Formats: sequence, structure tokens, C-alpha cells
Amino acid sequence: MSDAPDSASVTRVPTATPEAASAADVAFAAELAAGAGELLLKLRAELGFADPKALKAAGDQQANDYLLGRVASERSGDAVLSEEGKGESGRVGTVRLDADRVWIIDPLDGTREYSEEGREDWAVHVALWQRGLGLTASAVALPAQGVTLRTDEVYAVPALREGKPRIAVSRTRPPAEAEAVAAALGAELVPMGSAGAKVMAVVAGTVDAYVHAGGQFEWDSAAPVGVALASGWHATRIDGAPLQYNNADPYLPDLLVCRPDLAGPALEAINGTN
Repeated sequence: MSDAPDSASVTRVPTATPEAASAADVAFAAELAAGAGELLLKLRAELGFADPKALKAAGDQQANDYLLGRVASERSGDAVLSEEGKGESGRVGTVRLDADRVWIIDPLDGTREYSEEGREDWAVHVALWQRGLGLTASAVALPAQGVTLRTDEVYAVPALREGKPRIAVSRTRPPAEAEAVAAALGAELVPMGSAGAKVMAVVAGTVDAYVHAGGQFEWDSAAPVGVALASGWHATRIDGAPLQYNNADPYLPDLLVCRPDLAGPALEAINGTN
């Protein structure tokens, strides 16, 4: 697996350089993620869960409008790549490929979980990519859990817990790669919702790894990966290659985030399945 040949990242910039982020950019990322989260919680309370499709659509649209509006008014010179963006702010946009600063946004990661009453495993992702530096300022809000994780706060890797390691996987389609890692490590699979919720569960130490191979886009992983790398967790593609962002094609289908001490065994188990 490799970056697309027409990638904006052909010079292989680092995946992330969180130490290069300005305090203002990190604060802005966190404020955006938390603000969109508050909006989504209010909307959830107002609309209820009787019509999940309508709730999902409204959540995606309103959170996207809020985030893009804030960036346009407060960071007007920056480009945007958003899951819900249209034209230049969406996947077909080209302005971002020549921009020095690009906000990579997922306004509502885990729409299915958002539309299910009582579920907390959904998120808002806001990351800043800078030319030559990769991801710098990132924040992930978990609104239903009341927390926003950010790159200027340290989420240290804890001591390995007793018992079986825990691997976060998709609720509906755990990949063969995750099953291979579980078999090699004697681990248990833990189904969870959004990608952001899974990565933040790793960072919080409630699970030890997240293995994904079922297809994702840059907005699914950028902010969570930025937060994880800032605190020293392992985050790569499942073949061990570095994650690269702001590519012409934002498809970035696989991801391994885990404790650093599990990266070697996990990658070896995954490579044995390919």
C-alpha cells in the first residue's frame, strides 16, 4: 500500500508534528470540535430518535455548516477538506492541494451511533494539516462523554493491564487483520462505534489497539491520529507505512493505532494475513 502517485504528500512529510502547532490553532481546533459537539447534543435532544435518518442528516448538515462557517470567518486563508463538504471543501476540491494549511474535518463521525439513543461512541474530528509538517493541531470531541481530547494535552501510555489485551473493532465487520492480531496476542475483540471513539479509547487506555482495514477516508482518522501521536501512541497504516494526509484522493483505507509495545507483534500478525 502506498500514497496515490498524484498525492500532495509525495515528498513524504511526517504524519504529524504536534510540537509545531501554535497554541492558538490547538485552542481553535478544540473549540470547534467542542462547539459542534454541543450543537449535536442539542439537536439530538430536540429531534429525538423516532426518525434516525432525519436525525443523521440534520446532524451532518448542521455540524458541517457550523464548522465551515467558523473556519471561513476566523481562518479565511485556510483550505478545508470535510466529509460533508461540497465543491472545494469536499473530496473533489483541488485548492487544498496547493494550500499551506488545510483543516481536515469530520463533522459527525459515527452517524449510526449518534442516531441510537444512549450511545456515546460518536465524535467530532478537527485537524490542521500544514505543508511540510503534516498534522499539527488536532482535537476530537466525544460530546456524549463530555470530553474533548487535544494535541496539547498528554495522554500517557499506561502500564499494560492484567488479563487479555483488548482490540477495538467495527460493530458490524471486524476485519480479518484484527482477528489475526487477536489470535497472536491472545486478545479479545471489543466492538465500538466511530473511528474517533475507537482511537480515543486506545488513548484513554480502555483498549490496547484499534485495527481497521475496511475502508476509510482522511477525515475518519486525521484528528484521532494527531491526538494519538502527540502522546506517543503508535499510529500507522496496517503494513507499517506512515499515514499521509492532504492527498488528491482522500481515500485512506486502513489504520493501526495501539500501544507502542504492541505495534511490532500486531504488524507481524497482520502481515501474515496478507
